[in-house]
Amino acid sequence: MTDAGSLDQDRVADFQRRVVVDSGAAKAGLSTSLGGRLGLYSAMAGAGPLTSAQLAERSGLVERYVREWLAVQVAGEYVRYDPGGATYELPDEHAAVLADASSPTYAMGTFTMLKALFATEDALAEAFRTGEGVGWAQHAPELFEGVAAFFRPGYTASLVQEWLPALGGVVEKLERGASVADIGCGHGYSALLMAEAFPRSEFHGYDFHGPSIEAARKLAAERGLGGRATFDVAAAGDFPGERYDLITFFDCLHDLGDPGAALRRTERALADDGTCMIVEPNVSGNVEDTINPVGRSFAATSVAVCLPAALAQKGPHALGNHAGEDAMRAIAAESGLRTWTLAAETVSNRIYAARR
Repeated sequence: MTDAGSLDQDRVADFQRRVVVDSGAAKAGLSTSLGGRLGLYSAMAGAGPLTSAQLAERSGLVERYVREWLAVQVAGEYVRYDPGGATYELPDEHAAVLADASSPTYAMGTFTMLKALFATEDALAEAFRTGEGVGWAQHAPELFEGVAAFFRPGYTASLVQEWLPALGGVVEKLERGASVADIGCGHGYSALLMAEAFPRSEFHGYDFHGPSIEAARKLAAERGLGGRATFDVAAAGDFPGERYDLITFFDCLHDLGDPGAALRRTERALADDGTCMIVEPNVSGNVEDTINPVGRSFAATSVAVCLPAALAQKGPHALGNHAGEDAMRAIAAESGLRTWTLAAETVSNRIYAARR
């Protein structure tokens, strides 16, 4: 044990305050998740000042619980409180993050994931002891829903407008009519965004998780895209089809136990002048570069989801989501995709173009 008398007590107190802040944020995350799930933020968005009773009426909830929830929101400065009228207001800028699912800044997906993440603590503790994995399908449905909701705003804001044009020549092919495979497609938002933008092209989404494929098919049907965007269960290393003009991996290549097998299959399945687009978290392989809020968030997700999922597949790799560009580029080169370019970059993602 450390001798308490030898410690810098000011530094101890500073760090204690930080841990208390982190603890408060972690606990408040439950209230944030409830606010999204119960429609409280949506009920406040654009409504101006509301009393707790008015918010309870608008949301169809019990006032006493709503009032307690509002106290958390005020304490975290998510909501403004006016003591004169005992009213609460969600600023428009905050609504863009918490209430508007169409906004590129919408962040509720990460809170939806929390229920599933904390529920795996026992399984993760055992995995730490044994070295075994925790498979993707072992998580609760809220993880899959939350992941889809978390990534969708960024894809909506950037995929068609910025990322595809940055690949060089790909947009022109898509406009003429191209064949696209989206590997690890999850709920299919990335494929559906492309299908909506490029009606002459055909899109095929593949994922090994059956419930996600069912969700993707439902979304395709709801958007009237079932004829041009199809979804099937398939592993990344042996997905069907040949001569694709574009093959994509959206925030999933690092989750694979054998990303090399997926890229070798990609190399064989690409058309002669085809492109592989790899979207990965914008996190460095250097642990010192993760000392920031974005790096911390991704690293924490990697401990709970990404690394255990890869280990569960018992492949030659367990990259985690902050393996870094050098590791990805080396695996791609070994798989026959030796031309590698950083095409675009956002706060959350790096977009690579890989070709033969």
